[in-house]
Amino acid sequence: MKKILFVCHGNICRSPMAEFVMKDLVAKAGREAEFYIESVATSTEEIGNPVYPPARRKLAEHGIGCAGGLSGNPRPTAIL
Repeated sequence: MKKILFVCHGNICRSPMAEFVMKDLVAKAGREAEFYIESVATSTEEIGNPVYPPARRKLAEHGIGCAGGLSGNPRPTAIL
């Protein structure tokens, strides 16, 4: 399994957008079982907050959902 971890400061804009775009690309290719994709924050400022509304709207413009996306810090499973 290939693991992809997107990281940014708060994990409410850039890294979750990258996560959901990549998940969408992988799903469209029918290769979900081959990848573990996640995004995390380097800070604790936004922990537990949802994807920033303008980022959510931009994803929606492209038909990409981000339901359940909440900011979080790296977990051992995400890094290993």
